[in-house]
Amino acid sequence: MKEYFDANRRRWDEAVGIHVKSTTGAYRLDDFRAGEDILLPIESAEVGDLAGKRLLHLQCHFGLDTLSLARRGAIVTGLDFSPKAIDAARALSRETGVPGTFVLGNVYDAPSLIDGQFDVVYTTWGTTVWLPDITRWAEIVAHFLKPGGYLYKLDGHPAALALEEGKDGRLTPTYPCSQSDTPLIFDDDTTYTGDPDKLEKTRTYEWIHSLSTIVNGLIGAGLTLDFLNEHDRLAWKLFPCMQDAGEHMLRLPPDLPSFPLAYSLKASKP
Repeated sequence: MKEYFDANRRRWDEAVGIHVKSTTGAYRLDDFRAGEDILLPIESAEVGDLAGKRLLHLQCHFGLDTLSLARRGAIVTGLDFSPKAIDAARALSRETGVPGTFVLGNVYDAPSLIDGQFDVVYTTWGTTVWLPDITRWAEIVAHFLKPGGYLYKLDGHPAALALEEGKDGRLTPTYPCSQSDTPLIFDDDTTYTGDPDKLEKTRTYEWIHSLSTIVNGLIGAGLTLDFLNEHDRLAWKLFPCMQDAGEHMLRLPPDLPSFPLAYSLKASKP
């Protein structure tokens, strides 16, 4: 697995500079610097009251959402495997004066890198597709939750991730929606933000995990499912046909049937 993680890390190291610059405004850094709450509507409505709670943000990228959660009163720690992302997160914390602790490391190594337990583990938008072993991921989430604490997870729906839009505009099942040691291989020379900057590190290795694999992994790790919601909006343009849904979200065009593009869940530790 090391070769896959190393390749993905090199890609994310390169993408950080593009995302921090964010010429398309996808990351709304200027709004954040101006003091605005830039969490998207789904997580904003569902994550709950964070005042005074210790929160661990897994796969935090360059810390924008992590620090947004800190502004809501959470005491935040962010983890990411990209050195450039962690450097950018620390720089953003210093620049804005919003406190946050940022740790460099792979999710699977987190128990040896971070001490203590948390009231909330938070992970959103494009996270578990980078992880081959959901059972181990769920065990790590449970490891970090104190009794009564909860996981909040929001991500692209695996049924949507398994589709591709063809030249005829049809959405066609293309990728397996199942756990496997063998990753899917993608080569893209731009990132999901729509920025025109070209990437040199084009290759990524990803895994699509079914909803049942994720939910059963969490249940197997001893967590209790509080809710599971499906949403017809997404934070990035998964398909070329997607249209503006307002509030910085996108959805399928009105001539297509409604289809779940994202899901969210909350799972608690008894």
